[in-house]
Amino acid sequence: MPTITSLPRIVVNCITANCITGGALLAVASFATAATFNVEQTEAHGHWQSLVLALGDERHFRAVETHSYSDATLSLNTTQGVCDLPWLEMRVTLEQQQGESRAVNLVPARLRIDEQPIIDTMAEFITERGDDGFYAHFYLSEIHTLIDDMRQGDQLFIGFDQEALEPWYMTFSLEGADGAIGRMQNLCEESPTHVS
Repeated sequence: MPTITSLPRIVVNCITANCITGGALLAVASFATAATFNVEQTEAHGHWQSLVLALGDERHFRAVETHSYSDATLSLNTTQGVCDLPWLEMRVTLEQQQGESRAVNLVPARLRIDEQPIIDTMAEFITERGDDGFYAHFYLSEIHTLIDDMRQGDQLFIGFDQEALEPWYMTFSLEGADGAIGRMQNLCEESPTHVS
């Protein structure tokens, strides 16, 4: 399984220099790292898994690909009560735990599934205090179209702009994404929306 041998320079420079070039922390920013959630109801789907993240009465639902890289994951997430507002997130493991939660950078990104048209978007790089990863949250106005394409595709390609340098590319397998996404959506829709 490949690893990410070098983080994009734009991420490394901003993490070490403590810069913030744009964007605010998303309202849904890395809930699973802000507190310790229990992982429940995990089920394998080829290269993907579906699962529930639970903390007290709070529930989040995730379809995640952990196969393509040993130090990076791609996940599609939903939250109890707002199942129609999913978000796409990528996590890359860093060498050390981060000292603060902050938006590191906002960069142009491109997503593409197989031979489908390229989706131009923005990705916000975020770190969470006490977590050894950085997160890329994608601003996607057509996320439901992307989800439909993910469920039918073979690979998801992601490219991050690095200013004057060549873009940083990653490729994630979509083998099993259909089953994982379907189960994630069903778990969310079947979850009670009112908690005590």
